[in-house]
Amino acid sequence: MSDTTKKQAKLILEDGTEFTGVNFGAEIKEMMMGEVVFNTGMTGYQEVLSDPSYCEQIICMTYPLIGNYGTNMDDFESLSPSLKAFIVKEASDAPSNFRNMKSIDQLLKSFNIPGLEKIDTRKLTKKIRDKGTLKGILVPANKTFEDVKNFFSTPYTTDQIERVSCKTPTDYPADGPRVVLIDYGVKKSIIKSLLKRNCNVFVVPHDSSAEDILKFNPDGVMLSNGPGDPKSVPETLGVIKELQSQVPLFCICMGHQLFALANGADTTKMKFGHRGANHPVKDLIRDRVYITSQNHGYAVESESIAKTDMEITQVNLNDKTVEGLQHKIYPAFSVQYHPEANPGPEDTAFLFDQFISNIKTHQKNKENNNAC
Repeated sequence: MSDTTKKQAKLILEDGTEFTGVNFGAEIKEMMMGEVVFNTGMTGYQEVLSDPSYCEQIICMTYPLIGNYGTNMDDFESLSPSLKAFIVKEASDAPSNFRNMKSIDQLLKSFNIPGLEKIDTRKLTKKIRDKGTLKGILVPANKTFEDVKNFFSTPYTTDQIERVSCKTPTDYPADGPRVVLIDYGVKKSIIKSLLKRNCNVFVVPHDSSAEDILKFNPDGVMLSNGPGDPKSVPETLGVIKELQSQVPLFCICMGHQLFALANGADTTKMKFGHRGANHPVKDLIRDRVYITSQNHGYAVESESIAKTDMEITQVNLNDKTVEGLQHKIYPAFSVQYHPEANPGPEDTAFLFDQFISNIKTHQKNKENNNAC
């Protein structure tokens, strides 16, 4: 479809900045507000689109050409995207790949998600880096800041985790360790990483009680990624605290932040977050640097760790934020990034093996204690 047959639309930011571009995907017929964030990945746009952690957000891709290899359902990280809208410099109308099923335009239309292209994404990204994440409203091109400025006072919703979490438990049978995965907005690749290691995975809703989880007789528990502010689900902190004393834990992204909160640390909203596939992380235990895939807008406050039974194991080399934690008493650890690496590098996939090793060690210790 040529630009002449597409309709113009606008992104209006809460500071009054207006970006006029071309609407693709679902038609922008009325006002649509979300938190505007940017992702620096050159590839992996389909995994970004389908990551539940982007619930209620308007994503701006910094790489100028998006959609050149199309989309397919095999690479989706969830059943349906949760983002608010998608912004690119140029959306490819002619994807080329033997696995391609739909163009970006067709995919967004099928999920009723609007897109905006032909705007200065570099300018938009620099503004977010300067001022921090901003509220943005997508509107038809005839609207102005004066028409929508009163709506920017509307607070963000706080129910993102509830919206993207499963409603009932799901069993993925296998013959290996039994792992209960608490779903705060889990990516499919995390489940696949566990299944690859022959784990019997039970995915349970975010509001499951410790009693309900322990009924599955788990060998280990994983806390998944998810959207929004970790302080929006305080009811899960007591569950985590009880579980860590009984079974090994492995916590990713949102799970990392909740693990920290459950142990007395604190979290804070970042200026513009980490979203991309090339974030360098220093492992303080192994004295190595990994390149990681990240997507989060909150971080654990490093100063708050001193008063807890946790220690910092990894830090971000760009801004020194906390990237990894280890409990000093229990076999529980966490990372802020995504070791399942979709999209992104596979430097830290070994952490799943570390989790399995912790499970086996814990089982052996239990057997020895019972023998005594």
